[in-house]
Amino acid sequence: MSSTEVRDGVSLTNLDQSLFADAGATKRDLVDYLDAVADRILPALRDRPLSVIRLLRGQDAFMQKNLPKYTPEWVPRVGLWAESSHRQVTYGLCNDRRTLLWFANQRAIEYHPTLAVAGQLDRPTHLVLDLDPPEGSAAFGLAVRAALLVRQALADCGLAGAVKTSGAKGVHVVVPVRGADAEQAAASTRALAARAEKLDPDLATTAFIREDRGGKVFLDSTRAGGATVVAVYSPRVRPGLPVSFPVPWSDLTNVTPADFVLREALRLLDGQDPWAASLPAPQELPADLIEHGRTIPIARVQAMHEGKRRARARREHGG
Repeated sequence: MSSTEVRDGVSLTNLDQSLFADAGATKRDLVDYLDAVADRILPALRDRPLSVIRLLRGQDAFMQKNLPKYTPEWVPRVGLWAESSHRQVTYGLCNDRRTLLWFANQRAIEYHPTLAVAGQLDRPTHLVLDLDPPEGSAAFGLAVRAALLVRQALADCGLAGAVKTSGAKGVHVVVPVRGADAEQAAASTRALAARAEKLDPDLATTAFIREDRGGKVFLDSTRAGGATVVAVYSPRVRPGLPVSFPVPWSDLTNVTPADFVLREALRLLDGQDPWAASLPAPQELPADLIEHGRTIPIARVQAMHEGKRRARARREHGG
C-alpha cells in the first residue's frame, strides 16, 4: 500500500509514519478515522474559528491558531484580532471534508473550535462545564460523579445538557443555548458550577487555584467568551490516541476513557451519531441563573488578584 494517495483533491503523504511514540497509530489511521467521522465531526466545527494541535515528526505537540502561509486558497478562513498578542490571527474554518483531510495531512490531531460561529462570536451556541478531576487512578470516576451534580444543577433550573469524555481524564457537560450574549453565557456557567459545587462540596470545587482544590474535582466555568473546547469525536494527543466521545447519561458510570481510543471509536459508533442524538435543542437561559452568575467573581480575575495578594503576603513575612 502506498504511503501517498489523493482524496477529494488533497494529496495525503507519509501515511505509514507513526503519529507519535505511544499513539499506537499511524498517520493513515488518523486520516482514515477523521474521514470516516467527517459527517459527525464537521457539524461541531463548521464556521467556528479553529485551533488545532499538531504533532510533527521529531517535535513536541503545539497548538496552531494562525493558518500557515502555505495553506491552500480553498481552505475557508476568518481574520480575528487577538488582544493578547496584539495582532490579526487568521483562523481556519473546517467546513467540509476536503478541509478536514487537509488538516489531517498536516498532522493536526486535536480540533478545538470556539463556542460561537464566526460573525457572531458574542452569541455562544452552548455552555461548557469542563470537569477536571485530581490525579490518581480514580480520577475519571470522580469526574463522572461531578458530572451528575452538574446534571442535577441543570435540571433544578429547567435546563438539560449532553455529556462526553474529554479524551483525557475529565468530562465535558455541554448545554445548547439560544438568545444569550457572551456575558450572560459566562455568568450562567459560573452559576451552574457554583450550584453543582453546593450539592456536594466534598466532591466538587470551583477553586481556580490548583492548590486550593484539596483533591476535589474542579468545575471549570471558564470555557466562555472566546474560549475553545475540544470537539466531540476529536482525537487527543495522549497514549493510545483516545477520542472525545459522547456517552449517554445512563451509561456514564460504566465507561472509562480507555474505552474510546481511536481504533475502537468507529466500531462503537456503528454508523450512528450519538452526539447529535443526545444534544437537547437550544434553550433560553433563566434570568435568575444569569443574575446569580453576575454575583460570582470571574475565576481567572479572582485568581490573579488572589495570587498577587499571596505573593505580597509572602514578601511581607519574608517568605
